[in-house]
Amino acid sequence: MQLRAENISRRYFRKQGEANFFEAVRPVSLLLENGKLTVLSGKSGSGKTTLMNMLAGLLNPTEGKVFLDDVDLYALEDGPLSRLRHEKIGVIPQGRSAVETLTVYENILLPGILYGGAPRTAEAEKWMDAFGISGLRDAMPAELSGGELRRMAIARTLTADPVVILADEPTGDLDSENTAVVLCALQQAARAGKTVLVVSHDAEAEAYADRSFRMDRGILSGKDAEPA
Repeated sequence: MQLRAENISRRYFRKQGEANFFEAVRPVSLLLENGKLTVLSGKSGSGKTTLMNMLAGLLNPTEGKVFLDDVDLYALEDGPLSRLRHEKIGVIPQGRSAVETLTVYENILLPGILYGGAPRTAEAEKWMDAFGISGLRDAMPAELSGGELRRMAIARTLTADPVVILADEPTGDLDSENTAVVLCALQQAARAGKTVLVVSHDAEAEAYADRSFRMDRGILSGKDAEPA
């Protein structure tokens, strides 16, 4: 399944300053293919997360379109778009995303039971073990470190088994050993046919990439970048 952006941009309008808008992402055309892990790097504030959120169906582009195969994401009403995101697109956000009133195990299972689905218990056990958090299954999010919360969020997305995985700084709170485990898991997901995008400051992520891009002041560059 391919995720395709056609000339998407994002402007934020403001009342003060020299210009009346700020271009967070300048026109970008990008194709993310199944079976490949793409890495997007760049400094903080360069537009990486904004671009990822537009690709995920979470943030309307100011201009342009985003397609999942032949489906125009932003032509959908909120309900069908939410259902499509739930079924097809897994997002690993940069910040805290745990439901604080659920245990680690319940958080990981949650996406699978939305819309009446069956709990993916075997997959949850597999990924908790892979990321070294099996012993935390009954812990509450408030009891976890930043790295443990990050591994829980990644386990939750992989347990849900989406066809597209968009990960924002997935190794940001991790030591070198867990960084390698997580990047290897995302690479294996791509090898299994998933469409995977990793947004990262971590230079180590480049070693796992099939394609690499960079954002700088809202402009996408790289040898695989398409002209807008």
